[in-house]
Amino acid sequence: MKISNTPNTTSNITGFILLGFPGSREGHIFLFVLFSGAYLLTLMGNGSIICAVCWDQRLHTPMYILLANFSFLEICYVTSTVPNMLANFLSDNKVISFSGCFLQFYFFFSLGATESFFLAIMAFDRYLAICRPLHYPTLMTGRLCSNLVVSCWVSGFLWFLIPIIIISQMSFCGSRIIDHFLCDPSPLLALTCKKAPVIELVFSTLCPVPLIILCSFIMGSYALILKAVFKVPSAAGRRKAFSTCGSHLAVVLLFYGSVVIMYGSPASEHEAGMQKIVTLFYSVVTPLLNPVIYSLRNKDMKMALQKFLRLLKVLIKNVLEQLESKIVFNLFTNIHKNRI
Repeated sequence: MKISNTPNTTSNITGFILLGFPGSREGHIFLFVLFSGAYLLTLMGNGSIICAVCWDQRLHTPMYILLANFSFLEICYVTSTVPNMLANFLSDNKVISFSGCFLQFYFFFSLGATESFFLAIMAFDRYLAICRPLHYPTLMTGRLCSNLVVSCWVSGFLWFLIPIIIISQMSFCGSRIIDHFLCDPSPLLALTCKKAPVIELVFSTLCPVPLIILCSFIMGSYALILKAVFKVPSAAGRRKAFSTCGSHLAVVLLFYGSVVIMYGSPASEHEAGMQKIVTLFYSVVTPLLNPVIYSLRNKDMKMALQKFLRLLKVLIKNVLEQLESKIVFNLFTNIHKNRI
């Protein structure tokens, strides 16, 4: 990455400036508290799902193994942007280093691509469970599930590897200000010294490809699922079938709905404020809502979470009792020594 010594270039440039959200100091403190709470709730909610799946033997099935990986992905996804955003709320210069900007860009979009792959695999799992129930145990084996999980992670992180290498080698000049709370490709490309139509074509191709192909795959899977569900004779059977895939479909609509609004049309059509709001929705709000959606619509998950929370409560109680007894013991020991 090069910085050109043109008249419009800052001579002592050390990184990019993320403007983030406009407002007063008090407004930024309020946003800091708000998003800190949302971040902690996201970590707790998704972490609880991971712990529930790990500790409850009944949830050691492909469906919940995929869900646990998806929850871990959500933790990584929100962590790629929110901590830096929180730091900028309390910072005066709002500078992010070049390496930090490119790393954030790579991890944010790689994790987003990985999420698209996981949503497709989870739709495929629901298709097999509902449309091929008799063959499901032999088709969706533990080995296949593990291979699918590894493929999702590897494919997602390979997807944006070449673009980030290319853009990191480009020359930047003029303003170093990015009117966003994260390093998005559109403002980064706008800061390059020369227009690079080839690079812009690469980004405009790579961004929609996973969205279009994987979203089409998901919609096709659910079309077949709906066709199979409507053939179920009993109403109870249809409700059970809908309950197994309703949570996943809700998450798909939340994620793809906001992403399509953001990247489904040229970036020039979006104002900076709208870009921030839409990006905030699928990068912060969606990971926050996912644990709620999955836990409220899934009886097995609710039971596992209740079991996990009861166990956690017992562990915390035991630790507090041990600490209390240790403090009391040390207190009496010190009193006895002072008397002597």
